[in-house]
This record gives sequence, C-alpha cells and structure tokens, in this order.
Amino acid sequence: MREDATGISGAIEPPPLALYIHTPWCVRKCPYCDFNSHAAGRSPPFVRYVAQLLADLERELRAPAAQRPLASIFIGGGTPSLFPGPAIRALLDGIRARARLAPEIEITLEANPGAADAHRFAAYRAAGVNRLSIGVQSLSDRQLARLGRIHRAGEARAAVAAARAVGFDNLNLDLMFALPDQTLPEAAADLEALIELAPEHVSYYQLTLESGTDFFAHPPTLPDADLAADLAVQGLERLSLAGYRQYEVSAYARAQRQCQHNLNYWRFGDYLGIGAGAHGKLTVSTDASSGWRIRRSVKDPHPQTYLETPSERLTGRRSELTEQDCVCEFILNAMRLTQGFEPGLFSQTTGWPIARLADRLERAAADGLLILSADRIRPTTLGRDFLDDLVSRFLFHDSQANAG
Repeated sequence: MREDATGISGAIEPPPLALYIHTPWCVRKCPYCDFNSHAAGRSPPFVRYVAQLLADLERELRAPAAQRPLASIFIGGGTPSLFPGPAIRALLDGIRARARLAPEIEITLEANPGAADAHRFAAYRAAGVNRLSIGVQSLSDRQLARLGRIHRAGEARAAVAAARAVGFDNLNLDLMFALPDQTLPEAAADLEALIELAPEHVSYYQLTLESGTDFFAHPPTLPDADLAADLAVQGLERLSLAGYRQYEVSAYARAQRQCQHNLNYWRFGDYLGIGAGAHGKLTVSTDASSGWRIRRSVKDPHPQTYLETPSERLTGRRSELTEQDCVCEFILNAMRLTQGFEPGLFSQTTGWPIARLADRLERAAADGLLILSADRIRPTTLGRDFLDDLVSRFLFHDSQANAG
C-alpha cells in the first residue's frame, strides 16, 4: 500500500487515456528521419493494415484499465495521409464501434503537404478527423530540396488552403530551424512565411543529427551551437509577437489550441499504442491492496511482420515500470512544459508521493533550474535549456529507490 501526496492511502483515479495509431509508410525516407518509417511509394496494403489495427485495438481493450473513454486519438507516421479517405473512415468507424470516445475528443492526423495528399483532406474531415498536423518543415524550396522533402513551398501553401476550404479550423504546422547553412535572416524569413499561413499551432524545432539516418552518416554543415541558440531565441520572440504562446520546448499555440494528445504524454497520462512499432503506457492498478502498476508495451516495428502477427499475439513486448522509471519518465516529460506541473500530478500519475523528491527539487531550485511554489513546480529557462542535466538530478540508485 502506498500513500498519495497528502499521505492518505487508497485508490486514486487513473490518468486520462489516449490512443496512438502508427502508420509506418512514406513515399520516401527523409535523410534526417529516425522514426519507424519505411519507403513504400503510394501503394501500401491499406485495407489489410486497417483490419490489423482494429484487431490490435480489440486486443488492447481487453485490459480492464483500457475501458476508460479515449480523450484523444493521434494518427502518426510515417505518412498517414498516404491512406485514402475510405481507409481512414473505416479505421475511425471501427474505433467508435469498439471503444468509448470522450464527447470533445481531439482526433489528429499527420499529413504531407504534397498535392496527392491534400486532395484527401475533405474525406478525412468527413471521417471525423478534426485536427491536421502538416509537415511543412521549411518554406524555402532550396532547404526543402536539401532536406530530401518531396514537396515544394507552393504545395505547402496550397495544402493549408485546401485544409481551410474543407473546414479544418485546427491546424498544426511543423517548421525546423538550424537547417544546413541557415542564417538568422533566412530562418526569420522562413518563420515569417509560416506565420502568414496563420496556423492555430506551430511545432518549431531544431534539426538534429540522429543515429542511423543518412544525415548522421553524411552530415551537412549545420549552424554551430551559439547560432542555433540564437535561432531558437529569435523564433520564440517572433512567435510570441504573432500571438503564439510557448507551452512546451518546441510547441507554440494560440489560446485554447494546445495539442491535447501531446499534453497527455507530457503530463504522464496513459495511452494505447496500435500499429507497427507503436508504444503504449497503461496504469493497470490503482487500488490500495495491490498498489500501482504501470506497464509499457511496444509492437513489432516492421510493417510486414506486424501484418503477419496473429491477433492473439498482437500484445507485443510488455514491461513494468520501476519507481526509477516512473520518476525519470515523469520528470523528462513534465519539465518540457513551460508551466511545469502541479505537485499533486506526480502522485496522481506515478503512485509515489512527491515528498520523495523534495531534496532533489530544492537543490535544483537553488541552482536556478526550477521555480517551486505551493501549487506549481516549473523549470526556469535555464532548466529547459539544460533539460538533460535537470533530469539527471532525479536519477537514483536502487538503494535510494527502496528507502523511505
């Protein structure tokens, strides 16, 4: 039996539940991308894959802890907008037939800005998608070519216009900075062009070289650390002037337009994961007699193997989080939020009292990495800039984890 933040033992309401759906195919693999994506032209086995996704969901929903309403659905990839409208409708109709959905559920689909994808937007909207996330990445044709993207800037603008024309009023646009040989004026012009498109949400993030990618093996010339930092500050200031509030390290939104699905991740909520390589997290027990158990799951990442897996074996690999896992993952996610978190959230989502972290929190605050108050724990700008260092302060040895 454990105690909550107030010291009172007993059951605690589980965190919100979301659904992540992974579509693993792209027309072509981008040289900077380390996601689980596979080049497949424009003809993956859509019908078979949707059927397997629904079988996967049925298997996930057998868990008593998965009987809660879904607060959000996120269809990511890969390139989900390769899927034709009827496939997305069949998928969402199948989910509605199997799971309970919250009344105001957010349903996001990631889309490529190419013309072949944009013509499907009306069908996605009719199927129930109410938020599009469009991977613009740059509005410079020169940079798009260097990034290996298959669209041009004009197609990105046309995709936004197409989304608006069919009724989408909640758009995220992705934009990268610190691109090859990018200067401050070039990055400013790129961001200005994006702001002119008036999205409700902007994901503005730095290009990094990830292991296993073509860019890692054959790195382009990127801005140095000082210039990259200047580019980040320039972007923050310009987005703020345009009415976008930074609420996470790389996420900016107009009022009431934060991504609810991603907020659930950052606040250590639960989520089911279906599809090749999809990850899930589920709090399977919160009663006083059996204690807390938080389980992770991951599905086979290769599309063909996933498709050929019998439905009874779609559970994938499963593991249970230790206290150290819970602390590290909670801190790693929550400290990305500019407003941090309420002290009670830690206990509500991990099952451990926040008092166990008191010394570490106070030392981080003394070093200027955190601001502590009665109702909120939030990182300073310095804390977010040195997030790895901040998170490392909450790692402890098994002997410490078992103490208290």
